[in-house]
Amino acid sequence: MSDLLKLERVTMEFGGLRAVGDLDFHIAPEEMVGLIGPNGAGKTTVFNIITGVYKPTRGAIRFNGVSLHDKKANRITALGIARTFQNIRLFGSLTVFDNVRTAMNGRLRHGIIHSLTRGPAFRAEEERIRGEVLALLDIFGLKDDADRQATDLPYGDQRRLEIVRALATGPKLLLLDEPAAGMNPTEKVRLMELIHFVQEKFRIAVLLVEHDMRVVMGVCQRIVVLDHGQKIAEGTPQAIQRDPKVIEAYLGEEAHHA
Repeated sequence: MSDLLKLERVTMEFGGLRAVGDLDFHIAPEEMVGLIGPNGAGKTTVFNIITGVYKPTRGAIRFNGVSLHDKKANRITALGIARTFQNIRLFGSLTVFDNVRTAMNGRLRHGIIHSLTRGPAFRAEEERIRGEVLALLDIFGLKDDADRQATDLPYGDQRRLEIVRALATGPKLLLLDEPAAGMNPTEKVRLMELIHFVQEKFRIAVLLVEHDMRVVMGVCQRIVVLDHGQKIAEGTPQAIQRDPKVIEAYLGEEAHHA
């Protein structure tokens, strides 16, 4: 099976400071992969490289066979990569419905002329998009909240809405940046169930950055470990838990014996 995403010897430097060095990394279609490491390990930098926020100093990135070199963020989204953020970035002044609706702009079939004339083609497409948004919200138990302001939702539901908004772009790869941040234990269990559901329902690959090891070990098929921008280990959750380099750099002995 060919790789969906492949990074080859990717290096990212900022004014001589190396944030990521010679990183080789891949994700297969529909695979669930975790990216872990201590603070400052380079995890968010990797996300920003993949999504076009940063252009790597060196190295190659290919997604679904297409080079991402010099691709802008909106083009990368159109190719099929979506992400969420550690700090929720919903449009606070918009409703739940409109937060998801805006994410579908890149999938519109008709251009500015149809929008200005608001003819039959425009109205038909608007109705199609409305149906797709409501169907997505229904799947995730948010349809009854469609007209609520997004920031009025409970914290866990805001996280869910952010994932729904990312899915509205029609991704093949979903990047989740610390989705369990700020959640209580019960919400984390629901989040794990949600990630499994998303991966199976939409048949997409997921790359997860997360500090909570129960979440990572509970959902990921394979884990990549970074330390100071370098990959120090890669393998199954069971192998990573036993790896001496990972224990020393990140997990600690208590995690090893947990």
